[in-house]
Amino acid sequence: MKMFFRSIALALLLSLSGAAIATNGYWSHGYGPKSKSMAGACVAMAFGAMCAASNPGSLAVVGNRLEMGASLFSPDRGFTADDNAMMPPYGAVNPGEYNSTNSMFVIPHFAYNVRLDDDSTFGIAIGGNGGLNTEYNSAVFGNFSNPMGVASSPTSIDMKQMFAGITYSRKLNEAHSIGISPILSLQTLEVEGLEPFQAFSLHPDHVTNRGSDLSWGGGLKVGWLWQVNDRLNIGASYQSRLYMTEFDEYKGLLAEQGDFDIPANLDVGFAYDVRPDVTFSFNYQRIEFSDVNAVGNRSDLVFQPGATLLGTDNGLGFGWDDINIYKLGVQWEYDSEITFRAGYSYSDEAVPAGQALFNILAPAVVKHHYTFGVGKKLDADSELNIAFSYAPNETLGGTNPNTGPQTGSIEMSQWEIEVGWGMRF
Repeated sequence: MKMFFRSIALALLLSLSGAAIATNGYWSHGYGPKSKSMAGACVAMAFGAMCAASNPGSLAVVGNRLEMGASLFSPDRGFTADDNAMMPPYGAVNPGEYNSTNSMFVIPHFAYNVRLDDDSTFGIAIGGNGGLNTEYNSAVFGNFSNPMGVASSPTSIDMKQMFAGITYSRKLNEAHSIGISPILSLQTLEVEGLEPFQAFSLHPDHVTNRGSDLSWGGGLKVGWLWQVNDRLNIGASYQSRLYMTEFDEYKGLLAEQGDFDIPANLDVGFAYDVRPDVTFSFNYQRIEFSDVNAVGNRSDLVFQPGATLLGTDNGLGFGWDDINIYKLGVQWEYDSEITFRAGYSYSDEAVPAGQALFNILAPAVVKHHYTFGVGKKLDADSELNIAFSYAPNETLGGTNPNTGPQTGSIEMSQWEIEVGWGMRF
């Protein structure tokens, strides 16, 4: 039993961690192929209806647009538990390499924007962040079973997020435009294989294997675009925290009895035409993960007999910090029919070094993103855009206070291809 109590946090943290179907935490680095091909550096760009996801203020300039498409996203992720545990008094995850089995995901998008008059537009944008996802075809926590439950297989967490924004944008004058987007968001969550951790929950019957649960809620996004002159644009947007209903089926697992809000984020940047056919853009983004208890609460809590560490307001979280993201993009209008785009982004680590191992899998590991894309006009009013993104493999290692000297590491790489069709009318 002592080994079980010492090992429980390690096992739980591994399970709660997942591979993000996104690239910055569980946030997509861009929305739509034009944005993604420039690493998301488009808060000051006005080249599509899907720009509402970055800056609602740009839609007053975009005009009448219809866009749709989908991406094929492939994260390669897993973890390694080293064979250097001290048992007793500490416990360990069985040594070895663990790889997630599901590695292909389809993420669609849709956007529509129409002029109401010469100065204002109405738009709808639908997209997704993906969320967290990892699945291991084994009972990873089989050694940690207790009288309340025996670990089952597979061991998995699957959380998806989607949003729908309804945007009203308006030109204040020839230089300035603003936009406001009420946002409706939906989340689903399903967790399996965590039976051993029911003994440490406020609601032990709502920790694992409860099927797919739905959470919904919303918030607000506002944006501003300043067309300084015919070469320089400056843009900014802010999305409030999205307040979501609780995951009732998993109120014994997540902090605050199943609450999992979507954190606030800020974007500022500029776009500058260095030549009539070449535009350079820069974005700074900040995502406030630490304000959401299920994400920001400490993840290195020590499990002791009789402790209640799951489902409470101060219960176990991911231990994430807020992150800063820096994005660079370039667009080259090669000729009247073909446009090339490229980009690079860098993200802070979400998790402090002291909580690095067994607290996360993937969301805070990938930091660098390299992107490329091309757009082709099909006729005078329609176009096809393709974006490719690559995040090279990152490895992060460390220890956990519940497992003593045992070390390990997590790693992840990603690639994504997105295809989108758009037309003006």
